[in-house]
Amino acid sequence: MTGPGRVRRVTTTRAGGVSVAPYDSFNLGDHVGDDPAAVAANRARLAERIGVADDHLVWMEQIHGRAVEVVDGPRTDAVPATDALVTAVPGLALAVLTADCVPVLLSDDEAGVIAAVHAGRVGARIGIIPRVLDAMVGLGAEMGRIGAFLGPAASGERYEVPAEMQRDVEQHLPGSATRTRQGTCGLDLRAGLARQLLSAGVAAVASDPRCTISDPTLFSHRRGAPTGRLASVIWIDPDGAA
Repeated sequence: MTGPGRVRRVTTTRAGGVSVAPYDSFNLGDHVGDDPAAVAANRARLAERIGVADDHLVWMEQIHGRAVEVVDGPRTDAVPATDALVTAVPGLALAVLTADCVPVLLSDDEAGVIAAVHAGRVGARIGIIPRVLDAMVGLGAEMGRIGAFLGPAASGERYEVPAEMQRDVEQHLPGSATRTRQGTCGLDLRAGLARQLLSAGVAAVASDPRCTISDPTLFSHRRGAPTGRLASVIWIDPDGAA
């Protein structure tokens, strides 16, 4: 028995686009001050390289909230005021933009249900992940079959925050509190999110170890703003073997 198609994932870097400094060069964010024509060209290049039509690459107007949108068809405009997309439609590529926040890509490959989540400090703290999991189950996913991928983000070694903020996030997302390499209060959101996902019963969590703050091949708002945005994308390839 085969599923609906092969689940594919990709995370971009700074390289390969047409944007000029400080957005050089593959900036995919249309809200950071870059030339709109350059962003459009970069987005079209991404769609072409992953093999989907422009309107099948679905973007979000991310607001650091916990709204979840189920997408059932192509979109010519970004989904407004949401930080998570869920679909069961093969060929729709769900994109999340980040430059230190955690991009979370989720899939139940057997059911053919996928999600892309913008999990920054605020969204992670207020519980966007449980809402996304509920939406996936509502489309036929099973918790024990869902796998998660946490993309490049600010590492706990580099993500310094005030002690009060650290305590607050740790209260809502246990496992996030850490010490930076300077010995100050820090947050490791990927650690907290991985703990939350596994506690919810997902099958497995994989994490990209790269730190956006320390890796110059990635965009980082904390390292130097203004800057561009990376994209992490997940889709079901209807022509791929499951």
